Amino acid sequence: MNRTAAITRKTKETQIELELNLDGSGKTSISTGIGFFDHMLNSFARHGMMDLTLKTVGDLDVDTHHTIEDTGIVMGQAIKEAAGDKKGMVRFGSAILPMDEALILCSLDLSGRPYLNYQITLSREKVGELETEMIREFFFAISYSAGMNLHLRQLDGINNHHIIECAFKTFARALDAATTLDPRIHDVLSTKGSL
Repeated sequence: MNRTAAITRKTKETQIELELNLDGSGKTSISTGIGFFDHMLNSFARHGMMDLTLKTVGDLDVDTHHTIEDTGIVMGQAIKEAAGDKKGMVRFGSAILPMDEALILCSLDLSGRPYLNYQITLSREKVGELETEMIREFFFAISYSAGMNLHLRQLDGINNHHIIECAFKTFARALDAATTLDPRIHDVLSTKGSL
């Protein structure tokens, strides 16, 4: 089974080319023009064992909003496309991970129904060149374009870098769990018969 996706999105604000392999080994080639965001996406792919190639060119002379939100939209589309009909897929995934003093819970359901419950508190306006309010926007864009019920909850943490990086890693581990194929599941894991 080939669980990959290649998505291109071009608007007046951003140009994005993304390739995703759900069954990869964590290989990446990422360039968004926002160093800390690149670092987070590299962590996501590595800890989710997904191969990710991404080139985003956005209007960073304005701010980071369009670049990050549109990347989230395309990432969600790629997850949805790569997951295909979801036959044999576990569907649910959860993880709780620490990073120094930070502790983040992520639980998600690839249900086809979008929802974001984001309970993360950040005290700085920026980490590097990344505006911290854009973290929520990124995960919102993914959840809605992937059709994913996504819960992110901060259980502990003070350092904004640690909290954000822990959120990306925890999301990666939960997504890896949810996209795992289980030989006991012969169709889709739903009483409805479809997702």
